[in-house]
Amino acid sequence: MASSMVIKRSSVLKSLTGGLRVAASRAYASVAVGSDIVSAAPDISLQKARTYDEGVSSKFSTTPLHDIFKGKKVVIFGLPGAFTGVCSAQHVPSYKTNIDKLKAKGVDSIVCVSVNDPYVMHGWAEKLEAKDAIEFYGDFDASFHKSLDLTIDLSAALLGTRSHRWSAYVEDSKIKVLNVEKAPSEFKVSGGDHMLAQI
Repeated sequence: MASSMVIKRSSVLKSLTGGLRVAASRAYASVAVGSDIVSAAPDISLQKARTYDEGVSSKFSTTPLHDIFKGKKVVIFGLPGAFTGVCSAQHVPSYKTNIDKLKAKGVDSIVCVSVNDPYVMHGWAEKLEAKDAIEFYGDFDASFHKSLDLTIDLSAALLGTRSHRWSAYVEDSKIKVLNVEKAPSEFKVSGGDHMLAQI
């Protein structure tokens, strides 16, 4: 019985991935190169990764997008979820290993955002030993990704509404580079090496 459930879930995920590949010809995001990322997600704030006690002491403060992007050169990447396969094994490490090279190109900060709460993001950043190099933010209700039209339904994988796997280079809130993977399992255009070559 357990094996049939695995097969069923596997076939659902293959079907989901296949559907995404068919849809790949459309533009995933409502934003594009030249868009203002702050204007595209008005009144949206993200939750900086932290412990629950830090959340309580800050009265559960959030960070407006303006504070993240205005007057700065930022590389931001979004991914389906903390503690998941490709995200943990490839996506975050690809930026962690390229921090010095990205900073040498004038990048002020590297930001990772996922549809997770800030406490999970904190725990994940610690596990990956990346919290000192990369700024981790939670988009707990997916409002940021919904504003950018970068959400995907991953209910078949028991994840619900999540983010596409994507990356962008943003200067003073203007998107200069935008990469969106065709499927959440793919890791071809959103990694640190690819972004480094584009800046």
